[in-house]
Amino acid sequence: MSTTQEPDIASPKLAGNEDEATATATATCFCGSVQLAFPTEGPGLVNTFICHCKDCHKITASMFSSCFTIANSHLQHVRGRDNLKTFERSHTIASGNTVTSNFCATCGSLMYRVSSGYPGISVLRIGTVDDFNLHETKLRPQDEAFAESRVPWLQGLHREPESK
Repeated sequence: MSTTQEPDIASPKLAGNEDEATATATATCFCGSVQLAFPTEGPGLVNTFICHCKDCHKITASMFSSCFTIANSHLQHVRGRDNLKTFERSHTIASGNTVTSNFCATCGSLMYRVSSGYPGISVLRIGTVDDFNLHETKLRPQDEAFAESRVPWLQGLHREPESK
């Protein structure tokens, strides 16, 4: 009889997973095998954005992705680096840059992407961040990429509520 040990997954919280002393947080895959640590402030945190490119439509199985970029010099692999599988594609979006996607080999979660067009930067997904409070605060998207590919029905979601 074999037993499998459940991976140590950081419990998502509405607040509190960020280490305020160092302004760092973690991002964990769905099964908990892969975990990254990153800064929640500059210079390591470069920017936050929503991407509407055709690649993001396909890779997320959704109409956009919510992302943040981290300088590679500030990205730490806490665990599971050997459990990452890569998929490289050179016929990507309009730029034609080579993009390497890094997935958890166990659960398939996309942990980050690296583009030849942006050396030294990794693009992470906000949804993998363990502290849900950061989704609405420090990691709230500040920009949109490939807005020309945004589906028309999404624009209505960004409007201020109508007063009655």
